[in-house]
Amino acid sequence: MAFTAADVKALRESTGAGMLDCKKALQDANGNLAEAEKILKEKGLAAMAKRSDRATGEGRIVIKQNGNKIAMVEVTCETDFVANNADFQATAEKAADITLANGKSEVTDEHKALIDEIAIKFRENMAVRRAAFVEVGANASVGTYVHSDNKTGAIVVIDGSSADEVKVFAKDCCLHLAAFTPAYIKKEDVPQSYIDEQKEIFTAQMAADEKMANKPQNVKDGILNGKINKLLAENCFVDQAFVKDDKLTVAKKLEEVGKAAGAKLSFSKIELFVLGK
Repeated sequence: MAFTAADVKALRESTGAGMLDCKKALQDANGNLAEAEKILKEKGLAAMAKRSDRATGEGRIVIKQNGNKIAMVEVTCETDFVANNADFQATAEKAADITLANGKSEVTDEHKALIDEIAIKFRENMAVRRAAFVEVGANASVGTYVHSDNKTGAIVVIDGSSADEVKVFAKDCCLHLAAFTPAYIKKEDVPQSYIDEQKEIFTAQMAADEKMANKPQNVKDGILNGKINKLLAENCFVDQAFVKDDKLTVAKKLEEVGKAAGAKLSFSKIELFVLGK
């Protein structure tokens, strides 16, 4: 069956494939547009499989909220050219909508199908790398934040009060997370293997320091513990100096805000996405 220039144009618009690829697909499909689109999609998916090991260092973080439900997704691609493309950005928004609708903190087949459609067009390795879903209770406050470059996003939920000052603090905590990107939320989250590794490093450094040679073992142990505690405080969110009041840790600031609101507050959910990390 013959095909026209209008058929080629329609196929290009629906698939994003090049003109020669569209002509070849129409020839193979005997002019049938639906069959030609299927051929191009199959070829595109095969090419995508070959690209799957290519690095995806670009992309964007998207947060969507509907009432007390919040979704955050990280959608990755290979180049900033694609990351800044309106179609890619719209796809990232749709990915967040999917998470908002299904209520799951996981990447689903629906996410993968969505990405497959646009990856064929741009011929880049793309993925919904991760997704988070949060549902906020009645007596709670939530803050959300996506940095201006769309590469860092945070959600913080504080249980115990829905007062305005608590909501402001939750938002400020999101800003803190985006600014400092702590590796852990609290000390209990830090793997013992990491602590042991750091102890070995500090012990070796102290052994090489002549000033430490004649110090009693209990003094050395105290110095070592001090170094570990300082390291943990620098890398754990609740123990860091709060971004808007560095005289207090985040945990102490939470207590202060709670007293002002007349409530006992606690962090019930903290999500931090940093592109590629």
